Amino acid sequence: MSDGDAKKTIKKVVLAYSGGLDTSIILKWLQTTYGAEVVTFTADLGQGEELGPAREKALRAGIKPENIFIDDLREEFVRDFVYPMFRANTVYEGQYLLGTSIARPLIAKRQIEIAHQVGADAVCHGATGKGNDQVRFELGYYALDPSIKIIAPWREWTFKGRDDLLKFARDHQITITKDKEGEAPFSVDANLLHSSSEGKVLEDPAKEAPPIVYQRTISPMEAPDKPTEISIGFKRGDAVSLNGKAMSPATLLAELNKYGHDNGIGRLDLVENRFVGMKSRGVYETPGGTILLQAHRAIESITLDRGAGHLKDELMPRYAELIYNGFWFAPEREMLQALIDKSQEMVEGTVRLKLYKGNVIVTGRESPASLYSSTLVTFEDDKGAYDQKDAAGFIRLNALRLRTLGQRKRTLK
Repeated sequence: MSDGDAKKTIKKVVLAYSGGLDTSIILKWLQTTYGAEVVTFTADLGQGEELGPAREKALRAGIKPENIFIDDLREEFVRDFVYPMFRANTVYEGQYLLGTSIARPLIAKRQIEIAHQVGADAVCHGATGKGNDQVRFELGYYALDPSIKIIAPWREWTFKGRDDLLKFARDHQITITKDKEGEAPFSVDANLLHSSSEGKVLEDPAKEAPPIVYQRTISPMEAPDKPTEISIGFKRGDAVSLNGKAMSPATLLAELNKYGHDNGIGRLDLVENRFVGMKSRGVYETPGGTILLQAHRAIESITLDRGAGHLKDELMPRYAELIYNGFWFAPEREMLQALIDKSQEMVEGTVRLKLYKGNVIVTGRESPASLYSSTLVTFEDDKGAYDQKDAAGFIRLNALRLRTLGQRKRTLK
């Protein structure tokens, strides 16, 4: 089947649509290139932007009201994606809290649901052919609907650069704001967990990111000279309360974001390895997530058995890589999730923290399921709870192979 014939088979397509210039161009390009009916889907993941204009722009582009979907997914995002990831203390390459990566499977899931609801033949995303997001979106699409057709405009159209895109926009009466006429200083992706900035002024990893890059946090140097004290309550590994007040997942994370912002917490300047094979430099801000990670590790420290905790730490890099690369719906991620969730059954209690100039300082942790025994660890009289003489045999048994190896070395000298 020729490319033209393939295009003719697509009658209706669901577009992941932000209402920004790029997706507005994609919307019109779909109409002119495919002649297809376009359904727009805009996800509210807590990016902090007014989403009403997206509806108005879609209407002006000729989209039927019943074909415009603007969904508030904040609670689902935190409850079913962010929290499961944080149960594993997930970081990619030792630092990155995966704020963009974890949002993509939810967007893909909802997009496929809408495609089934409206009887669409295809789905479309605006990710470029150089990045990770194209992989994340499309792996999600195929996992949820193996027969779905996927349109990736950045891999298909013939535009050579930004000038071509702007000319297309002008030719089709697509509104171009003044700040879009020139080169944007960097690209931003944001949701309730984080903001991500890449490209343009950030492409040289030797140069410090300019202050305008940071949107979710104040500078640690400008943060208050007095620490902020908070407490976080956990149940089965998930944060359920803040300062003694029960909150929903999205509400709690939003409140932690405020604390993180005010105390300069969660900035990260990272050169990472993309799944597609290149290195990229990104500046991330994850204020609430950075606090949550430290608190979760603190409550695990008194409730999680050593063997279980160490196994989790060994498996975490693999789990993080799966999420980063887009394999959220893969069986191996689901298998790891089952193990992680099992480990969290007794991870409950309260953690107290001080937030100070970019630092998250744990000051206390307590749990009804604590494995910590002051009787065992005390330097004072433990009233017979632990016989220190037993340690001698323990050490000799563990040293047996080392002593044997040492004896061989001496013999062969």
